[in-house]
Amino acid sequence: MALNRLLFLTFVLFFFSCSNKKEQDLILRENSLLEREKQFEHKQAEYDKLLKLKDSLFSAESIKDSLPKNQQWPDSLQIKWNSKMICRESNCSNYVIGDQRIEIWEFTSDSTGMYANVFSNKEIKRVFTGRYLENKIVLDSAKETSVKNKIKVSVVLDDIKKNIIKGTQTVTGQDNCIAKFSVELTPSTKK
Repeated sequence: MALNRLLFLTFVLFFFSCSNKKEQDLILRENSLLEREKQFEHKQAEYDKLLKLKDSLFSAESIKDSLPKNQQWPDSLQIKWNSKMICRESNCSNYVIGDQRIEIWEFTSDSTGMYANVFSNKEIKRVFTGRYLENKIVLDSAKETSVKNKIKVSVVLDDIKKNIIKGTQTVTGQDNCIAKFSVELTPSTKK
């Protein structure tokens, strides 16, 4: 009986020591895994910060590159201008060489960009988005849809003097026909 008790006690101690050893191994593995997860989270957080920094640098750079060099027209342009345009070249049926147009142009800017408003009979006929480069003004209109046709108008004013600005307006009509006008702007005496 003493032998049975001794065997039983040995078996219980052996069993507990084995299961205790397994439990300790399991706890060590768990702690090691938790430590690696913390390291991974730390590295992931650093990686996310770097990605955000990279994205902000790229977006700031692309915004900077896409913005015109000057966000406001020079003071000398911010007046009303009389325009005289003469058609010099055309393969469009609704524009004839020699056609003349007279309009009022006004260069404006705000926080959204630079614009040139074109008035005919005191009503806005067209709004151009604009850029002022070192020695020229570039204006573009979005495609316009009217009942009759769809057109795109672009203007390059590359002869800029104090009291006269000259350049070319190109009208691209439906069917990709093109009409080119000479443009001459002079300061308006009307307010």
